[in-house]
Amino acid sequence: MSDTEADKAQELRKRRTFRKFTYRGVELEGLLDLSNEQLMELVHARARRRFQRGLKRKPTALIKKLRKAKKEAAPGEKPAVVKTHCRNLPIIPEMVGSQVAIYNGKTFNTIEIRADMVGFYLAEFSISYKPVRHGRPGKCSSPAGYDSS
Repeated sequence: MSDTEADKAQELRKRRTFRKFTYRGVELEGLLDLSNEQLMELVHARARRRFQRGLKRKPTALIKKLRKAKKEAAPGEKPAVVKTHCRNLPIIPEMVGSQVAIYNGKTFNTIEIRADMVGFYLAEFSISYKPVRHGRPGKCSSPAGYDSS
């Protein structure tokens, strides 16, 4: 990247100033600098246990694909969507900014991972059922010729 492109990217970042995101008192830039052990101390117990027991092949492969998609994306552009069936992976700071299509058993739901999603599981953003909507009668709820008297 040339100096002028770097300057333009820097100016663009300065113009778009948002509220600083912190995860348990640590800003996003600080989260990216943490080692795995330091990050494990910050996350909740279930995610800590998951990382202690080690990530298996599929979650590791997903993280590698996300890294590759981010690296191949042009500066200022969104990375390519990565499809996955892996729903039980906690979102880590390295995944922020990536686009993931999470399978819910029927379709892939595309989400862009944001900083406020750190610590949640991928499955929480791709609901696998249709929520019940009580109290909305359809046309068959009460038969037309039915008389209650």
